[in-house]
Amino acid sequence: MSVLLKRHFLDFCFQVITGGHYDVDCRLEDPDGIVLYKEMKKQYDSFTFTASRNGTYKFCFSNEFSTFTHKTVYFDFQVGEDPPLFPSENRVTALTQMESACVSIHEALKSVIDYQTHFRLREAQGRSRAEDLNTRVAYWSIGEAIILLVVSIGQVFLLKSFFSDKRTTTTRVGS
Repeated sequence: MSVLLKRHFLDFCFQVITGGHYDVDCRLEDPDGIVLYKEMKKQYDSFTFTASRNGTYKFCFSNEFSTFTHKTVYFDFQVGEDPPLFPSENRVTALTQMESACVSIHEALKSVIDYQTHFRLREAQGRSRAEDLNTRVAYWSIGEAIILLVVSIGQVFLLKSFFSDKRTTTTRVGS
């Protein structure tokens, strides 16, 4: 839940990192309960809007359609504008060369942070997939080892039966 002031904007984005088919339901409601955003079975999405009234805006993720699969969801929301880097940045006069360089470096660093977040999410997805595959390979290997052991023991007994003497006992009837 987030308290949002009138005429401030909200930038909301989410991405499913692990679980199932990487999809969830998402809903965003205003303070009166009116649904502003509703998507079903989305892997990732973003939504930006400007608040029409003050209040608590709610967002909810649902996994009702896939109750057996646990999911990890990354979400991020940014409320309002960033404050100016310098208190005098909104003045009428031009910025000095040092101030404008600082502003451009600040913007570039914000872009780097966004890229890092994106790559961390991709890395988390890849790691989850790799761990899942590692678990499957381990179980498969254990199964193959058990089957190999059973077949080996069966072959030993089969070969042993070829070379063992079978003594037949004959009984004479009525002599």
